[in-house]
Amino acid sequence: MPTEDTIRHRVRQFISDNFLYGKGTDSIAGTDSLMETGVIDSVGAFELIQFLEGEFEVRVADNEVMPQNLDTIDRIAAFVERKVHAGLSPVESGHAG
Repeated sequence: MPTEDTIRHRVRQFISDNFLYGKGTDSIAGTDSLMETGVIDSVGAFELIQFLEGEFEVRVADNEVMPQNLDTIDRIAAFVERKVHAGLSPVESGHAG
């Protein structure tokens, strides 16, 4: 199960590779708005969601697509970690006793 730091690292790498063309994300603080700084736009947000769902095997519901979850690297990492942990519930995984 990935830690929040591992998730943050993978998200940074994805952003670097796909939106900054490999330039790195060192200049982007974990609390910087990705939309306000122009790193991603609405199409980029869709690509980011597809990445999160594929990379971390989580489902991002329509009502979860909001800045509180996806606007900064730190928020994305915390959101995905919550989703990953929630996905391990015995009831949801079919292993209820």
